[in-house]
Amino acid sequence: MEFADKEFLLLLLLLIPYILWYFLYRRGEPTMRMSDTFAYEYAPKSWRIRMIHLPMFLRCLTYTLVVIVLARPQTYTPWNNDEGEGINIMLAMDISTSMLAEDVSPNRMEAAKDVATEFINACPNDNIGLTIFAGESFTQCPMTTDHAALLNLLRSVRTDLAANGLIQDGTAIGMGLANAVSRLKDVKAKSKVVILLTDGSNNMGDISPMTAAAIAKKMGVRVYTIGLGTSGMARYPISINGHVQYIQAKGEIDYKALQDIAITTNGEFYRAQSRSELAQIYQDIGKLEKTKINGTASSRRYEAFLPFAILALMSLLLEIVLRTTILRRIP
Repeated sequence: MEFADKEFLLLLLLLIPYILWYFLYRRGEPTMRMSDTFAYEYAPKSWRIRMIHLPMFLRCLTYTLVVIVLARPQTYTPWNNDEGEGINIMLAMDISTSMLAEDVSPNRMEAAKDVATEFINACPNDNIGLTIFAGESFTQCPMTTDHAALLNLLRSVRTDLAANGLIQDGTAIGMGLANAVSRLKDVKAKSKVVILLTDGSNNMGDISPMTAAAIAKKMGVRVYTIGLGTSGMARYPISINGHVQYIQAKGEIDYKALQDIAITTNGEFYRAQSRSELAQIYQDIGKLEKTKINGTASSRRYEAFLPFAILALMSLLLEIVLRTTILRRIP
């Protein structure tokens, strides 16, 4: 357990002067003068006398628990470094608006996500990450063996990031590949793979696809490229005045660039015109030679103040009940 606001724990030091005051300097207790107390020296003490300081103890306990709540105790799942047999893989996925084309059922984007999900589930020991790109590129999930977290981030991938202007639309294949390769540069393993999926040709970005391929080759990264979609006309949704309408658009996949990337990096080029073909491609890539990898599972923190808050409330109520009933003092 850790505390998010550790400085509040310093308030516990205030208990020291309070306890000293209570036992040494407290005044105002009712007294009675007697000529001789010998008769009471060996008299048995009642249970009320033995519990006389219990309210003070409960008060200190309540204060301590409140301070702990203020310090925000947190539990967390630790970072796990697991060694196993698997591949270090970065998925580089095109999320440009053209991925909404419906020549692959239900559309290219959903088919790509579904097949990628199946691939991840079939590779429990693989160290997998996700990079997405349109006119720009960024890492959606760094490489991890925590596939539950990876799948949650994969499900949240949508093409409307580009459609709504959150990132620039277009197809920056070079940027997507370079981003994925950068995540593999420090990995010390034989199998370092990028699976690059796109349905277009490079028309954006500051890094050309072949420059990114040269970087991948230098770093020992094999790139498997996938051209998703048919070469003919495809049904494609567009929004006009808030209403969705469909048009027919022709695919513009740059097969030569994808082939050149694969050849340069000793990878393979694949063409997928249906969901079943795409699934088969991922299965073929999954049969690569397995090597030992060190996987890192992500760490998550959880607030753990609630049990302390409940105990503080119970302690406070118990003190009030005792102080006003069986341990009540009459001046």
